[in-house]
Amino acid sequence: MGQLVEHDILVIGSGAAGLTTALHLAPHAKVAVLSKGSLTAANTYYAQGGVAAVLDKGDSVEAHIADTLNAGAGLCHEDAVRFTVENGPSAIHWLVDQGVGFTTEMLPDGQEDFHLTKEGGHSHRRVIHAADATGFAISNALIDQVCQHPNVDIYESRVAIDLVTAKKRGSSDNQVLGAYVLNKETGNIDTHRARFVVLASGGASKTYLYTSNPDVATGDGIAMAWRAGCPVANMEFNQFHPTCLYHPDARSFLITEAVRGEGGYLRLPNGERFMHHFDERAELAPRDIVARAIDHEMKRLGVDCLYLDISHKPAEFIQSHFPTVYEKCLSLGIDITKEAIPIVPAAHYTCGGVITNKSGETAVKGLYCIGETAFTGLHGANRMASNSLLECLVYAISASKTIGERLTHSHPKIDIPQWDESQVTDSDEDVVISHNWDELRRFMWDYVGIVRTDKRLARALHRVELLQREISEYYSNYKVSNDLIELRNLVLVGELIIRSAQQRKESRGLHFTLDYPDQLLEAKDTVLAP
Repeated sequence: MGQLVEHDILVIGSGAAGLTTALHLAPHAKVAVLSKGSLTAANTYYAQGGVAAVLDKGDSVEAHIADTLNAGAGLCHEDAVRFTVENGPSAIHWLVDQGVGFTTEMLPDGQEDFHLTKEGGHSHRRVIHAADATGFAISNALIDQVCQHPNVDIYESRVAIDLVTAKKRGSSDNQVLGAYVLNKETGNIDTHRARFVVLASGGASKTYLYTSNPDVATGDGIAMAWRAGCPVANMEFNQFHPTCLYHPDARSFLITEAVRGEGGYLRLPNGERFMHHFDERAELAPRDIVARAIDHEMKRLGVDCLYLDISHKPAEFIQSHFPTVYEKCLSLGIDITKEAIPIVPAAHYTCGGVITNKSGETAVKGLYCIGETAFTGLHGANRMASNSLLECLVYAISASKTIGERLTHSHPKIDIPQWDESQVTDSDEDVVISHNWDELRRFMWDYVGIVRTDKRLARALHRVELLQREISEYYSNYKVSNDLIELRNLVLVGELIIRSAQQRKESRGLHFTLDYPDQLLEAKDTVLAP
């Protein structure tokens, strides 16, 4: 039998967005943080590159805004971009105060300052980092702070199943009451009641066969918010990171953008460079251009991978700037100081998501979305490198301020029914889940990947609808499990991606279709409502 647990604020997700929210609200309320595994089970922990912010005197807010708008291919919301960029430096200083040890360098005048690197799409060095393991440093610092705070309750190995909502009598307003949560350790379904719920559960790149993301990136927050009545926007824009390590023993290992930022070359199997044929910025072009160029060359040559080469740089430079990449590759027999790294593009970032305002508020009262789960308008049709962690921090701080102001308002207590599994049985056909998961990820990769067509999208929609019927029947008759919850969410998000892609009759940013190769004059968001 599951438990009823009560909090002021329930934060679902333990990455930068969730932990930043928890730390800002903990002085004022009781906060619960749910994590699907340990607290490190989030994309933040694996982020290598860094956080983009205007920290150098030679840089400017206007330059960062212009670069972001340019990378977003006309779809960024300029007010959201300005809001994010203007609040970037203060968010970085807050991270420093939390104990994040960013990499520093000695300046010519003898002063020590933060080392800033440059990544694709940026016109200045503005990416602050901790060597090539920035997410690791941020995650550990925030976890240390959260674990010490008496007002934060941590629930690890928990999987949120669905939000609990209720409409007020005589009103059309929908209000969140909490969530049903699977305790993976006991197998019980607990009911978490909260005045405010914050979805900070990341993106949905596990919808695809090849991804840089950890296994937890199954679109849970997007799917739960959709089922609760929240509209989504721009789900067709899935960013494929151009350079993931191609090796049978290197599952989901990303080669940071900064390797190209510090002078790495992309090469064909014969050693030739090719990016200059696709964009004048060559290796420093935005990710959508680089990923499509690599995909084009792989298909043209019929090869499984291409190569990223930084071996022309001094060995000491490589080892000091990219220790994580160096050690990982060396463990697989690749010495990046002497040879090129085999790479392939992989699903990396969900640019669309649940529609929110600058405070992270959704269409459901009391429900907030932050980070990769949310659509704020910042990324447009293509996310610029290292703007994602920035978005997590800025919007978490903004949402926390709004929630903090509303904590003093009175909230009538509404009873939540306990989870009812009296009509279901244990499954003896779990092979159905693994088969459907594999089928989904393969046809999403083949039909809804880097290059799309109307025919491919139609095939994908037909298949996803068949899967949804199977999974709905399975969900109705058997006890839920971690794999079933994730598959149910992934199939729903897959449908949202496909339907959004079908609506966009043009090629823009990350959405490239052979049937509509040109970009329309007017840029419009793709909005879907439940």
